Parts: sequence; structure tokens; C-alpha cells
Amino acid sequence: MRTVRAPATSANLGSGYDVFGLALETPADVVRAERAEETSISVTGVGSTYIPEDPKSNTVGAVAEALGVTAHIHIDKGVRPSSGLGSSAASAAGAALALNALYDLGHSRTDLVSAAAEGEALVSGEAHADNVAPSLLGGFTVVTEDGITQVDASLSLVACLPETVVSTRDAREVVPSSTSRAAVTETVGNAATLAVGMTRNDPDLVGQGMDDPVVTPARAALIDGYDDVRAAALEAGATGVTVSGAGPSLLAVCRTGNQRAVADAMLETFDDAGVESRAYQTRVGQGAMLYD
Repeated sequence: MRTVRAPATSANLGSGYDVFGLALETPADVVRAERAEETSISVTGVGSTYIPEDPKSNTVGAVAEALGVTAHIHIDKGVRPSSGLGSSAASAAGAALALNALYDLGHSRTDLVSAAAEGEALVSGEAHADNVAPSLLGGFTVVTEDGITQVDASLSLVACLPETVVSTRDAREVVPSSTSRAAVTETVGNAATLAVGMTRNDPDLVGQGMDDPVVTPARAALIDGYDDVRAAALEAGATGVTVSGAGPSLLAVCRTGNQRAVADAMLETFDDAGVESRAYQTRVGQGAMLYD
């Protein structure tokens, strides 16, 4: 048997739509794999009743097929489905690493990204790697057609998850199909600022670079209370706030020492809007960890 802890992630980070990703220290899935003649799946944990155990409908079944192996795979969910925190990606990344070790396949973590992305295709309809890459590699990742660039980063974060559901497919449908030249220029400048900030572990640059005039406003409209919660987090000391992935989670970048104030402000403002929520005071994390 092989056991892997695979972290939650935040994709897009505002200005890096379908390109940027970030591993979080918490929450995380725990995936266990043991050899079997046929692939079977069992799921426990948060939101497990909504996750199919049929290998043809589950992300980890697609990963096993992509790697050409069979196994019994147990997923203990710590990352809620439809949270915007890379729930399916955490399971897929964990399964890829566990199966690679279980069968001594010899793939590098970077090699495993493509297999894990096949699992993501079951959720979003396309094999996106912006969540599975940071879950496997850790830190801040930039995913393009030419490959993956990874940077170890150290930043304080708050991920606030309201008790609402925004599906990845629905969130993709609201993304504008075109935009202005001015919006493109602004987004490129912000993305560049964010990337530089990650290399410097600079929360001010990263926060500044999260602003996005195209995708984020469209997705924010799907989240009750978004504008007020974002404003409250910034007032409490966050350097930047955006929709995490497809939502409904919000990701706030913080200076060291003000995570609690930011988390409390976000929770209180969601509560004022009549929305229950929970906040993870976390940091940029490592990639998936193999325990045995």
C-alpha cells in the first residue's frame, strides 16, 4: 500500500487564468492505493456522498487508466468538492503519486502532471493542469503548452469557503469570450507583477498583481457577498483578494501576522450576508507527500 497527502490548491490567482496555480498547506486529501486486479474506489470525508465511486466517473479512475495500472484506491476527502480549492485535483495528484510508487513506474512528478490532468478532464471537460501541477510540485506554478515552471514561495494566505456551490463547468461558461485591448494589457501587467512577487516572497506585489478586469468580475457575480467580503479583507490588511479557481472560495494574500484579522473579517462579512463559511489560515505549501 502507498499513502499520499495531496494538498488543496488555488488556480488562476486572478490575473493568471488557466496558467497560475498555488499549493496550500491546508486542507488536503489523503489517498491510499493498493494493488488489485481491477480498479475500485472508496471515498470518505467531507462531501464524500456526492463523489462517484465508479472508476469511469471518478478522477482517480481516469488517472489509473492513464498510467496503465489497476488498484483499489481509497480517498479520504479533506478538500470539499466544488470549493474552488482544487478538490478533484488533490485526489488526482494523490492517486498519481501513490500509483507511481506502488508500481514503481519511475515517472517524475512533472511527468505525472499529465496523468493527473486526465482526471481533471472528468470534472471540467478539459485536461487542465493549473491545479494538479501545484498539488504535485508545490509552491507557485506556471503552466503553458511548453511546460511547467515551478517556484518555491513563502506567503501567508487565507482561503475562505462559503457554504455555496459553484460548479467548474458553470464558472467556465460565464467567462467572456472576448475583451478589450486595454483589459488584456492590464491583465498581462498584473500577471507579470504577481509572478515577480512570487519570486521575491513579496505579499504586496502578489496582492497587487491579483487584480483582473476580465474573468474575476464574471465569476464573482456567482458568489453571494463577494464584493463586501473582499472589501472587508482588504480593510483588515489583506494585500490582495480574488476568486480561488472557479469559486466559491476567496483567496486572500496576507502579511505575516494579520491572517487572523483577515480571516475574522471575511467570516463576519459572509455571516452578515446570511452565508455560512469557514476560513483556512494557511500558507503556500509543499506538493503531495508520500508517506510509505
